[in-house]
Amino acid sequence: MARSTSNGNGHKSGHVTETPDVSHIKNLDVTHEASDVNISGIAKFVIALTIMCAVVFLLMGGLFRFLYAQETEKEPPAGPMAMTEKERLPPPPRLQAAKGFEVKLESGEVVNLEKREPEAEYRVLREQWDRRLNCQGGAEGAAAITNCMPIDVAMEKLLQGDGLKVRTPADNSGKPADVPAPTAWSSGRVSGRQSER
Repeated sequence: MARSTSNGNGHKSGHVTETPDVSHIKNLDVTHEASDVNISGIAKFVIALTIMCAVVFLLMGGLFRFLYAQETEKEPPAGPMAMTEKERLPPPPRLQAAKGFEVKLESGEVVNLEKREPEAEYRVLREQWDRRLNCQGGAEGAAAITNCMPIDVAMEKLLQGDGLKVRTPADNSGKPADVPAPTAWSSGRVSGRQSER
């Protein structure tokens, strides 16, 4: 079998391609760029493009406002049976931080906790407890609670006095008390026969 000296592209493997010398060819009309890039022309183009973008943005914004105003004028008024925003909410109790979540305090004040952190409900409740313990009114500037003693004063009086008064089966006059004392097996309940006496 004969040996092939071809490298697969039709040339013999020993063939070397040489680049011809073209230094003697001169074309005076076609040469390389002798000057730098025109910076002022590029800067003018970028500034003009930015201004045009801003103008188009403002025009599109005005167009959208105009079209929105036209649509709201065409919109018919809500019917008499249409539900209000409050009526569309689910019935209470609602999830914390959900739309329409609010807490009603003892004073009747409603605190809106919509889209607040979950600890906000505890803070409102804690403020209400502190106001009650310190005998303050519910809202700012409200009158103090009548027939109330602040917790600090009550603790001092308790320590200075005879302690807490306890109901006894018979008061000091010797008469039996209105309510009979519960027995150990009644769990504090009063039976029907005892209440008839």
